[in-house]
Amino acid sequence: MRATAQTHVATHDECSSHLPTPGHPERPERLRAAVEGASSAGAAALPVEIDEAKILAAVGRVHEAGYPGRLRDASARAPQIFDTPDNPVSSGSYRAALAAAGCSLAAADAVLAGDADTVFVAVRPPGHHAQHAKAMGYCFFNNVAVAAEELLARGCGPVAIVDFDVHHGNGTQDHFWERDDAFFLSVHRYPFYPGTGAGDEIGEGRGRGHTRNFPLASGADDETYTEAVAAGLEEILRMGAPRAWLISAGFDAHGDDPLGGMQVSDEGFGAIGKMLGQARRGSPLVAVLEGGYRPEALQRSVRAFLTGVGGTTKS
Repeated sequence: MRATAQTHVATHDECSSHLPTPGHPERPERLRAAVEGASSAGAAALPVEIDEAKILAAVGRVHEAGYPGRLRDASARAPQIFDTPDNPVSSGSYRAALAAAGCSLAAADAVLAGDADTVFVAVRPPGHHAQHAKAMGYCFFNNVAVAAEELLARGCGPVAIVDFDVHHGNGTQDHFWERDDAFFLSVHRYPFYPGTGAGDEIGEGRGRGHTRNFPLASGADDETYTEAVAAGLEEILRMGAPRAWLISAGFDAHGDDPLGGMQVSDEGFGAIGKMLGQARRGSPLVAVLEGGYRPEALQRSVRAFLTGVGGTTKS
């Protein structure tokens, strides 16, 4: 089946079940804003089935075998802190994390089947800080890595993973650090949480040269951010043509975001989307929501980004 040009959005109501402590930036309003942004860009809903066994098998390619069970047990005993102080859990946190990984897996399934060529995965909690056996930075399961591993396991590789969240995607980088079947590009504020992402971090062993970081100073604007993304995309394309693109789409570099300290505008995210739409050269693209903590700005940024990627129509 040949994919249509229309962008799809994968989401699930269970992603609202994660309820951190009052005042926590990673709140359910983010999910509604992201979905509204995708819908206003003309994205069509992609059906998502939560098959726990299937999702856990995919999560097992990224995380330690006992890790999902620890999260499930912590959620059953909630409220409490899980692994790090910035990861409080509620009774619904495990279900939300499972649904977020499940939506990412559904997006990979859809592009592999040819049912879609562009999927925006509107989920929470985010994922790119999640490590092999440890939650951190509001993240539990590494959603973009789960999607990437599914594509690779089914013969769709090499893949490119592009992370433009204001925070460095340390969990994703760690996972693919010694791999040559994935190219990891991150553009982010530095020095900043989580402290990784220096320019000399380029991978090791077979993966040497397949990781590329573009650390930017606080206050970076549209011009600075988009120039870094463009330079990184050029490096990826010089190394070859990825068969699929995975995007850690974080919008907390927006000038209105309360956490990021950057000055990217709606139009800047639209420009990043356009660059990715051109760089993909017809290959499938799955973009997974990461940060973005001012709901109004997040909604506008998602709309601009997806319109830039192409295959959507403004309403």
